Amino acid sequence: MTLGNFVHLVDDDAAIRDSLTLMLGTRGFQVRAYESAIDFLERIRPTQSGCVVADMRMPMMDGMELMAKMRVLNIALPVVIITAYADVPLAIRAMKAGATDLLEKPFEEEALLASVWRALSMEGGSLAPDAETRSILARFATLTSREKDVLAGVLRGKPNKVIAHELGIAVRTVELHRANVMAKMKTNSLAELVRMSLVALSVAKR
Repeated sequence: MTLGNFVHLVDDDAAIRDSLTLMLGTRGFQVRAYESAIDFLERIRPTQSGCVVADMRMPMMDGMELMAKMRVLNIALPVVIITAYADVPLAIRAMKAGATDLLEKPFEEEALLASVWRALSMEGGSLAPDAETRSILARFATLTSREKDVLAGVLRGKPNKVIAHELGIAVRTVELHRANVMAKMKTNSLAELVRMSLVALSVAKR
């Protein structure tokens, strides 16, 4: 099934709904806005196409609960989570729950567009397109053994001080390794780093 260019925007903040609807609309997307997760679930149909951009913190049903309910109802639309409170544990939970991306507010317009296009390129909920997977694996392969050790600590949500203690190295050394990992993976976002790492690790387990 081709997902087309529909974006289902789910956010309880009317100002954010209006601004993102306008921004995405001027970029050629067809946007349908919903004031809550429940509103979305009541109006969406399993046969409808597109992707979902949903806020994490919403009354009655948050973004994580929305993704779980979508699975139960067989609504196989890719989901981009947006949040004002992103951290590594949240990013890991969101990605493992099926989100294609997690963006921290305030985010750049181009970052949202990239996430939406990435989501729309995924059919049937696959983790990542083949071309992107190959790119991620190529970047991951450039990491040194020590950089991978530090990344593993980051993915477990551990602070630099704890990672340094466990690896027997200085905190400053951990900071340098983290910076190198971000540079080699070509991202400034911890959420994006988590997403790419999960893609790489999922392939390694096959």
